[in-house]
Amino acid sequence: MSLASSVLAVNNDLPIKTDLPVHSGKVRSVYWLTEQDSKRLIAEKGYDVQSDAPLAIMVISDRISAFDCIWHGEGGIKGVPGKGAALNAVSNHWFRLFKEQGLADSHILDIPHPFVWIVQKAKPVMIEAIARQYITGSMWRSYEKGEREFCGIALPDNLQQDQKLPEILITPSTKGILKGIPNVPEADDVNIRRQDILENYEAFNFLKESDVARYEVLLKEGFNLISDALEQIDQVFVDTKFEFGYVKDASGNDKLIYMDEVGTPDSSRIWDGPSYRDGKVVENSKEGFRQTLLNYFPDPDILLNKNRMPEREALARDNDLPKDVIMAISETYRNIAEKITGEKIVLSADPKQEIIDVLREKFDLIK
Repeated sequence: MSLASSVLAVNNDLPIKTDLPVHSGKVRSVYWLTEQDSKRLIAEKGYDVQSDAPLAIMVISDRISAFDCIWHGEGGIKGVPGKGAALNAVSNHWFRLFKEQGLADSHILDIPHPFVWIVQKAKPVMIEAIARQYITGSMWRSYEKGEREFCGIALPDNLQQDQKLPEILITPSTKGILKGIPNVPEADDVNIRRQDILENYEAFNFLKESDVARYEVLLKEGFNLISDALEQIDQVFVDTKFEFGYVKDASGNDKLIYMDEVGTPDSSRIWDGPSYRDGKVVENSKEGFRQTLLNYFPDPDILLNKNRMPEREALARDNDLPKDVIMAISETYRNIAEKITGEKIVLSADPKQEIIDVLREKFDLIK
């Protein structure tokens, strides 16, 4: 098995039955099922959704994005071996624990393959729900420059880089460009204050004002659950991003759920516990890859300066990263996933064909 063949880089060309264009993001592609197939699966599988709920097949890839670009390696390696399976395995683990602990459901209805979820359509809350337990990264850079207020929350003086915060800090930002909301700039991923969310909750897609407090509870409880579990394997949960949305159950009740992914090396910073206690930060998440890129290229400002996007895109397009860089990030993803789930991440010889086979044989969803 060649490394290149074990990587699923292109995931929007599968022959899955759909009447709609495939939506392809940086890492995942979404295939909306036909109305007929959605109804059939709901009836056959007994999913707890309304009989006419739209369902989709969500296929993850092994692509690696950083600094808003997709990167690749030498030898035709178009992604990171094992990354997709590791991300899904970690998310599946936390989603299952959230449900078992009575926090909230997720958008996932079925897991046919390590790369695949069957999901129900959710109405997303237009907030990137970010929680931080340590001061690092962009927050530290702003703090170091003298900023003391983040999303309307004041931080004390004299904090040190990578120090644990006095309490978990919720620093939400916009998901997409939202227009016409007082005090909220019309730009993607800008910080917002709790008060602005409360005063304009409908504009952020909350069904009722009390759900703002509900999402904060789910965010903190989900964060604490993951943090406590990581502590058991001597890992430090630094910060993370959650996303929420609404679905209806079979009885027609609206439910606020977790969606997208949770607690993964892509959406979170995770530090090695023993190293942190020794005063050194060792990243067990994508942040390590970002640092590698900043050290690899002679002019790191290209990666950090949004005004230099054309140069950044050229860097990602024209540079085959060394195989050892790709395999180091593969090892990071697979190791942390195996520690969290207690199960081995197996590299597939031909992931695309495996997905086609299982969706044809068990779900009748292949053209």
